[in-house]
Parts: sequence; structure tokens; C-alpha cells
Amino acid sequence: MTPHAQDQQTAKDRRQWAQYLVDERAEARVYRKLAQRRDGEEREILLALAEAEGRHEAHWLELLGGEPARLPAPSFSSRMLGWMARRFGSIFVLALAQNAEGRSPYADDPHATARMAADERVHREVVRGLAARGRRRLSGTFRAAVFGANDGLVSNLALVMGIGATGVASQFVLFSGIAGLLAGALSMGAGEFVSVRSQREMLDATEPSDYADAVLPDLDLDANELALVYRTRGMPEAEAEVRARRVLEAARSAEVAPATGPVAIGADHEVVGSAFGAAASSFLFFASGAIIPVLPWLFGLSGVGAVVLALALVGIALLATGAMVGLLSGAPPLRRGLRQLAIGFGAAAVTYLLGLLFGVSAG
Repeated sequence: MTPHAQDQQTAKDRRQWAQYLVDERAEARVYRKLAQRRDGEEREILLALAEAEGRHEAHWLELLGGEPARLPAPSFSSRMLGWMARRFGSIFVLALAQNAEGRSPYADDPHATARMAADERVHREVVRGLAARGRRRLSGTFRAAVFGANDGLVSNLALVMGIGATGVASQFVLFSGIAGLLAGALSMGAGEFVSVRSQREMLDATEPSDYADAVLPDLDLDANELALVYRTRGMPEAEAEVRARRVLEAARSAEVAPATGPVAIGADHEVVGSAFGAAASSFLFFASGAIIPVLPWLFGLSGVGAVVLALALVGIALLATGAMVGLLSGAPPLRRGLRQLAIGFGAAAVTYLLGLLFGVSAG
């Protein structure tokens, strides 16, 4: 390699080190911003991550021989993380940070140490764990919102595309879209109501009762079935025997049947909300998605213009919901958005072709 080529390579390396430096600083700021909105263990973990990014920053400063006179701007992903951390401090920031840690180039860069590359891999798992806590807190509501809206988008787009392809008047397409919105939203709401109500009833049926409390003093102290009750509720045999004997002795000495002190068996069950609340949420989520394909006809458009605008509006919405799912699941948001788009447009294409065939045959 010629001296000139070597100088060029050195200059390129220094530019890359400077980029690493500003990105490490940006990531450390993100973790500190997030830590300001947390407390307890989560705050300590985020501050520890910021400290680790500081060690990486020191490595690049050492290679650069000190603070450079000019530094490049942070990467787009780092700037986006910083912007979201300042304004939201939410699960979305942690999901983006998880993706950023997973894209670290240190494993392939000879100027980064093996410890730094190992740090980045571990950081990804740490951020993944923090994001998982938020995902668990958000999962029920988020699932209902995203899948309800997505169902409305896809089903009503397919409906209006199929009806519109038959060549009927725009008023009929509009009526079909509104009817599809109401039918789907009512079906989703009713289904969610029945589902939640049934789940609550099943959970209520599993809870311990005081049905046998009144007869406890009459049971045989040495051979009684109260221990079997505790064992059916998940208590080990030896512990159940001790618990049963203690309860019976207390019942006999007081000559009043005490509460059986039921074993907590509902702790692992998912918390179930109101059936009416779940039904209303499902209705609104579905309707919010289903109204979008109908908007062009609702505002008086017709023909090809209405179809193109409906596809554009639904396409944007599908990309957004898919990207949101990708972010919260730690997957690439663009890939998830494109997958959602392909599914939605695929369903619409099928019904559109069927509508064309039906329109031709009816003509």
C-alpha cells in the first residue's frame, strides 16, 4: 500500500472513530433521559448502561488522541432515539434502542475490542429485558387496538374493493362500506363481550368458597378431607396436612368455624377487565380502521380516484400498524410494515378480481 493510500485509510478510520464517538455519546444521553423517568431498579439499570457507553466513548477518544476539533452529526437512528427519549420515554424508545444495540458494528471492526463487542450484545439483552416489562404491561390493550384496527382496515378495504369492481354506483359502495363497518364493529364488540364475560365466569368458578366452613369442627382430626381441599388448590401434601390440622384445631377450640384461609390460586391468571369496556374498545378499534377505506366515497369521490385514494390511505395505515408491531416486538419495523401491507393489499386484490368477474358475468 502506498503512503498516500495509507494516509487515506487513516483519515477514513478517524472519521469512523469520530462517528462511533458521537453515537456512543448520543446513546448514553438516551439512557440517562430514560433513567430520569424511571425509579428503583429500572433507573439503576439504565444508568449502568449509560456508564458502559461512556467506557466505549473513552476508547474512541483514546484512539483519536483526544477530543477532535470537529465532530460529525450523530446517525439518524441515534437522533431519532434522542428525540423520542426527550418527548416520550416509552416502550417505543426501548424497542428502538434494542434494535440499535443489535446493529452494532463492533464485532467486525478491528479497532473495537472484543470486550466492547461483547458489551453491545449484552446491552441488547438488557434493553430487551427492560422492553419486555413494558410489553407485558401494554400487551392486552395494544393487542386489542392493533388487531382490531387492522381487522377493520383489511376487511372493509376488501369489501369496498370487491363491491366497487362490480361497477355499481358510488352510493352503493358507500352504503356497503358503512354496513361493513357497523357489522364488523358490532361483531367484534359482541365477541369480546362474550369472551371476557365467559372468562370472568370461569375464573370466578375456580375461586375457593366457604361452602364447608360450618362443618369443620365435626371432621376427624387425624383423618380428614380438608387436606385434600388444600392439595387441589396447589398446596404440597405435607404442607396441606399441617394446614388442615391447624385449621381444625382452631375451629374446635373456638367452637366456631373459622375461615378456611383459601389458598390463592388466581395469582397466575391474567387480570380480566370489564366485559362492557372490552366490548366498547373492540367496537371503536375496529371502527377506527374500517372507516378509512370508506373516506373517499364519504367525501363524494367515485371511480378510479376513490379507489386510488382508499388504497393510499389504507396503505399508510397498514404500514403504521405493522411498524408499530415491529417496534414493540423488537423486529425491524419496515419489514413488519411491508408484511402488513402485503397481507392487506393481497386480500383486497382477491375481492377486487372477484368483483370484476361478477360484474362481467352479470353484464
